[in-house]
Amino acid sequence: MTDLRVGIVGYGMTGRAHCYGYRVAPMIRKLPVTPTVTVMSGRDGVAVAAAAASYGVPETVTDWRELVRRTDVDVVDICTPPGTHAEIAHAAAAAGKAVICEKPLAVSYAQAASAMRAVSAAGVPNAVGFNYRRLPAVALMHRMISDGAIGSVRLWRAQWLSDEFTDPATPFDWRFDREMGGTTIADLGSHLIDLALWMVGEITDVCAQSQTFIAERPRFDGGVTQVGLADVTVDDASSALIRFGSGARGTVEVARSVVRRPCDFTVEVDGSEGTLYFDYGRLNELWYGSAGSDPGRYGLTRIRAEHRSHPYAADWWPIGQGVGYGSSFANQVADLFEGWPDAPWTPDFAQGAAVQAVCEAMDRSAASGRWVATAEVTSD
Repeated sequence: MTDLRVGIVGYGMTGRAHCYGYRVAPMIRKLPVTPTVTVMSGRDGVAVAAAAASYGVPETVTDWRELVRRTDVDVVDICTPPGTHAEIAHAAAAAGKAVICEKPLAVSYAQAASAMRAVSAAGVPNAVGFNYRRLPAVALMHRMISDGAIGSVRLWRAQWLSDEFTDPATPFDWRFDREMGGTTIADLGSHLIDLALWMVGEITDVCAQSQTFIAERPRFDGGVTQVGLADVTVDDASSALIRFGSGARGTVEVARSVVRRPCDFTVEVDGSEGTLYFDYGRLNELWYGSAGSDPGRYGLTRIRAEHRSHPYAADWWPIGQGVGYGSSFANQVADLFEGWPDAPWTPDFAQGAAVQAVCEAMDRSAASGRWVATAEVTSD
């Protein structure tokens, strides 16, 4: 085995999660290479050094461009705010480096498509971090749909509720700036839209609504003295009706303004022959009901998605022990690198751009009060 050297741009929670994934992946699956994080970048030299020391990363820099140029970096992993993703991806592709980018791929479809063209022209491996695909129960849900366990898909619905923006005293930062953080639709919704495209297929049209409940946030100078208020340019909550190319219909709701909802998301798929339901609060479980089951046991049945026959489960612990959030990142790394260097990565930038097109269609619909086709976004 040889080391595959990774440089992570960004050192916050996402950078930490990705470091965890690289460290653990070789423990759960035999890989042809050992992914090793050699350097991490962040604008605050003291903060990034402290984070890197905690994560076991040997070197840091304060300019991501220096990280991209380094000869001891084979893969650039982008864990910064969404407004920076496209520029870093362009630079990494131009340097011939493989690129992994956290979701959403960008804050606009134009940026996402540009990044997609850059990695395609450079011929470098590329992936977007839709890590929830890699939870055993969610992957099992996808497999059961593909295997026809619920017949033809008729309805898809998903909801993600968070209390991240509930407190009006939360200081203004990049999360409240559309140009840097993107919208709630793109932040939370991108995960759900990715699952919809993966499980059901093409989304053709959307009709959405959005609302910002707290229009201003306090701005602080150096984190100590309040210097005024800043306008919030992102939505606190959004929802949409969805039409799929297959004829299926769907709904999605995302909100970061729901009191005492820390990170609650659900996905349900209803077909001609059955129903599947996933609740992240019980992330090792999948609920299934079949039209052909015994009527005397009417309702949904709980599946413990921990059996060795279930996706990813054999890599982890004995049945009954479960896996958690961090496991999705280790599974992601294992999936990406087990076929290195020849196997294509998925979901890639093309898939990330397809998600961005739907998110932007939802933004346009909410602003205009009409149905918007995703083709309208991609043809601009």
